[in-house]
Amino acid sequence: MSKVYFTNLRTKPNDNLLDKLERLVRRAGMMSIAFDKQFVALKIHFGETGNMAYLRPNYAARMVSIIRGAGGKPFLTDSNTLYSGYRNNAVDHLECAVANGYNPLSTGANVIIADGLKGTSYREIDLGGKYCPKPKIGAAVADADIVISLNHFKGHEMAGFGGALKNLGMGSASVGGKLELHAASKPYIDTQSCRGCGVCARYCAQQAIAIVDRKASIDHAKCVGCGQCVALCQFEAAVVNQDETSERLNYKIAEYAQAVVKGKPNFHVNFIMNVSPECDCWGHNDAAVVPDLGIMASFDPVALDMASADMVNKAPVLHTHNRLGDKYPDDDLCGQDKFHLIHPDTDWLAGLQYAEQIGLGSMTYDLIEV
Repeated sequence: MSKVYFTNLRTKPNDNLLDKLERLVRRAGMMSIAFDKQFVALKIHFGETGNMAYLRPNYAARMVSIIRGAGGKPFLTDSNTLYSGYRNNAVDHLECAVANGYNPLSTGANVIIADGLKGTSYREIDLGGKYCPKPKIGAAVADADIVISLNHFKGHEMAGFGGALKNLGMGSASVGGKLELHAASKPYIDTQSCRGCGVCARYCAQQAIAIVDRKASIDHAKCVGCGQCVALCQFEAAVVNQDETSERLNYKIAEYAQAVVKGKPNFHVNFIMNVSPECDCWGHNDAAVVPDLGIMASFDPVALDMASADMVNKAPVLHTHNRLGDKYPDDDLCGQDKFHLIHPDTDWLAGLQYAEQIGLGSMTYDLIEV
């Protein structure tokens, strides 16, 4: 049974959230890692321009301070994206990170884009996995001595939710690696639901979508399965291909996450705050679906994600204007799978089960409150 440590968000005048974060990670045993003179990758999502749900850089700054105090050489990192946006090359990605507060002045550490200028700098990690035998991991992450993930826990349109495994696996994959992850998950258009608004076509990086007779149409010869249309469609017309579902994607993410941490010390923190329905990759964020719950930390990313999902699913839905509150105005949804209700075509549990099967961690955990 893996240990997962939790702290709530209650504070006092002499005990702020940054202090609570530091106490949490120290109590969880992070300082047992030998940081001295080691390159430490702080894997984090910098947030897309226009998205306001991403983690505040203050948390990263405190982690940097702790690691530097132990003699480590921390840097902040993420890899380039496959889809259209401000983070699909290192120049724009760095500008986006700086604009969102991730820079040396505010965090005390440099930002290094893991897979280089155009997403082609990576290392193949020989795992012999069933789905991804040699995951393509961004070089800066692969070359780091230690990996620490700081994860905004929220929904995800293709994986169900995004937590430690998603941030490690998909977030550390090079552009080519992301293509491998998404290659079998190409969506299609439900023409009865499509309004022909053209938003999906406008934001498709591969120019694979066209509006034909007032309906969107996807050219699957061009589509890479990144799922941007699924996230952006407000009418649930862009749908995941049921022949593949999200299970295979989650299996691949688990193998990529295993490649990231293979043979090196690693530690993970989930921030269960502003639990928005979709990933921070998009240039907007919908309203949170549950109250802010707290921060969790563990050496086991599988147990950490399982504990975080359990806590969200046990919590009542916020009955304000949000994805679940609008749809279920008379039900608090306590104990129900909120991520599946938001994204019914996804299966996050299958990903955690597979991650446990391949030895990445345990779904059984002991929750210890700090």
